[in-house]
Amino acid sequence: MSLLSSSFCGLCVYPQERRRAFEANLEKTGLELETEDKSDQKTYFLKIHAPRDVLATYADVLKIKVPFKKSDIPQSQDVALEWFTQPFRLPGNIMHPEPDYFTYHFDKTKTDFFLIGDKDTFFPPSTRNRIVFYILSRCAYYKEGQKDREKTGIKRLLSNGTYTAAFPLHDVRHGRNAEERYNLYKHWARFLCFYKEQPLNLIKKYYGEKIGIYFAWLGFYTEMLFLAAVVGLICFIYGVLSYDDNITSKEICDPKIGGSIMMCPLCDKNCTFWRLDSTCLSSWQSHLFDNEATVFFAMFMGIWVTLFLEFWKRRQARLEYEWDLVDFEEEQQELQTRPEFEIKCTNRRLNKITQVLFKLLKCARYCLSGATVTFWISLILACITGVIAYRLAVYASFASIIGNHGGESGIHKNKTLLVGGLITPQLATSVTASCINFVIIMILNFFYEKVAIWITDMEIPKTHLEYENRLITKMFMFQFVNYYSSCFYVAFFKGKFVGYPGNYTYMFGKWKKFRNEECDPGGCLIELTTQLLIVMAGKQLWGNIQEALKMPWLKGRHNPENHYSRWEQDHVLQNFSQLGLFYEYLEMVIQFGFITLFVASFPLAPLLALFNNILEIRVDAWKFTTQFRRPVASKARNIGAWQEILNSVAILSVVTNAFIMAFTSDMIPRMVYLYAYSNSTSMKGYINSSLSEYRIPIRPQNMTEDNWFRHFNTTCRYRDYRHPPGHENEYTHTMQFWHILAAKMAFIIIMEHVVFVVKFFIAWMIPDVPSDVKARIKRERYLIQEHLHNYEVEKLKLQLSASFITEPQTSETSLTPDKHEVLSECL
Repeated sequence: MSLLSSSFCGLCVYPQERRRAFEANLEKTGLELETEDKSDQKTYFLKIHAPRDVLATYADVLKIKVPFKKSDIPQSQDVALEWFTQPFRLPGNIMHPEPDYFTYHFDKTKTDFFLIGDKDTFFPPSTRNRIVFYILSRCAYYKEGQKDREKTGIKRLLSNGTYTAAFPLHDVRHGRNAEERYNLYKHWARFLCFYKEQPLNLIKKYYGEKIGIYFAWLGFYTEMLFLAAVVGLICFIYGVLSYDDNITSKEICDPKIGGSIMMCPLCDKNCTFWRLDSTCLSSWQSHLFDNEATVFFAMFMGIWVTLFLEFWKRRQARLEYEWDLVDFEEEQQELQTRPEFEIKCTNRRLNKITQVLFKLLKCARYCLSGATVTFWISLILACITGVIAYRLAVYASFASIIGNHGGESGIHKNKTLLVGGLITPQLATSVTASCINFVIIMILNFFYEKVAIWITDMEIPKTHLEYENRLITKMFMFQFVNYYSSCFYVAFFKGKFVGYPGNYTYMFGKWKKFRNEECDPGGCLIELTTQLLIVMAGKQLWGNIQEALKMPWLKGRHNPENHYSRWEQDHVLQNFSQLGLFYEYLEMVIQFGFITLFVASFPLAPLLALFNNILEIRVDAWKFTTQFRRPVASKARNIGAWQEILNSVAILSVVTNAFIMAFTSDMIPRMVYLYAYSNSTSMKGYINSSLSEYRIPIRPQNMTEDNWFRHFNTTCRYRDYRHPPGHENEYTHTMQFWHILAAKMAFIIIMEHVVFVVKFFIAWMIPDVPSDVKARIKRERYLIQEHLHNYEVEKLKLQLSASFITEPQTSETSLTPDKHEVLSECL
């Protein structure tokens, strides 16, 4: 075996006794050790080599698939679109670095059954480093004659300082030609290749199937985002082009209509009466995202997410076949039990007493885990409540500073009033609250990561797969509440429980004087857009800044190899932790939630996600090839628990977008007015119809400090559908309110049913596994059975022939050939 391509490397420090015991036990397993001193003579590198016999033994244990016959199935080629896709394709030797073979689980007793050419390169580097790490993670470091289950595995040696690092070596530096790492750097990691396909087979060969499946999913997700981004951009352009046809905004901006309508104060004490035309700009901004095209886009995204998930299943099934993962079931991962489980779970359930005791301990751990998760989720909700209280408290301050009443009396004429038409109290409050909320999100994320890992470690999952699935579930629960709760508040709660002048609703009761927040005069949808843009774009920007700060720019990894050895160059690179992919998936799934759950409020969200992901793929590729140590290769047939999370988010997105269009957008009230209340089949008069009247004076606790308004008008207007003062049912909801409410509920039911029916029909029409992949799987299984049968028959013939030649010819053995012939025919 090649010295460099099959080596693990450890940088060692004290104590020496544990290290000596560990290295002695490694040699007993058959591994070969080689020590290299560093120039400072304080540390040294331990290179670990796995001989062919050790690799063969553990390849049999781990059921690793190896080739036994060259594939005779022709590769399908898309000739019709070859001219169109040619600029996006990579060279054939990069996309398919090795021929296609039929494979079967390695069996050490049947080595002549497999296609073994060069024995030194029969097992690829990813398989070799996976086998070596499997040995390292289970090797004990106590002396012979002792027995201590706690003293097992390289992870514990790393945590207690015996070794400072353990990692497989890269091939060579990424600048060398004719090497896998160089090809990855040249065709994958450079940003100028952003329009090219990814060399997934080369990624899988060098880094393993688990990392390969992540980049396959990320690339497919980015490709599908292109369609959503184009449709979203078209919807936004429609909003821009229909700018001049927006009669509602024209009425608000008209001095004779909006300028003559005096609105009631939006907060107690510090807020003044204000003219409706002061919200002219916000109404135009709201129209860009709240128009007829938004309804279409919300329904389109419900169908798009189904297409994405269904086509990904097909893509995933094809990769499973091409990467020999079809038979890689979860049961096989039971062979890879976590060392932590083997150490800590000493109860073997030998009898009923020990079995009951173990269940009680397990139950206690789960109860503590559930209580901890509940506590931290409650903490998130408490922080969101604090942000809401901030919004209620500072709105009055912004209102008194900015001043947006637009009166002619000259009151509050100061410098801030000059920008009052651009910066409204609602906008200032929304932007500052969104920024504060984003800061809180980032702070809480730091704690959630550690809490989720601590809880999962405490539960002691048995396998790596079970560990990851539990950690994914907990972390996503934290992140879901953390990132989306503020958007849920703006979309579904803000402005919905306000009351009306003289009978306002207060948060924490009236004695707290926190009057529930009203929507921006342009509507709550524009505030949801602002919240979504700040949190989503801020998260992506902060993530990119964090990645840039983590890069070891100043370390000497760029020095030539004749000055520094390969293991020294790799050591200065960043460590890619076992949970490295977990954070990459989490970042993308949170983004997926933003562009699906609230996309009705911001059609440009898929476009922002597309630009971010194009950059993300190349940045991640660059980090893997130049900045990270080579991670330990591991297998994965799919994206695991993330698949169910994506399915859940997809279903929830249909509901959230339907409610956003019904209760956050003004589309339904406008449609009801147009078809039921308009006299001219146009939107003229809608503003006057959507505002109710209230007789002044307002109750003392709600009065503004400057009551100059009393001298000019006797009523003010507010957004609601209530009977005017003097009516026999004054201040109760009008029939128009109930018509709108009925229309909203009908819209939700119709939209949900239409989208869900289309979703289920598409899911039924598109099979999860392509037909050609099914045929190839069946053919491979047939050939495996046929070749194994022929192999066993030939082997038996050789054994019988050898025994016939060596045995003496007697009367008793003269009948043997006939028996052999009958046996062969039976076989």
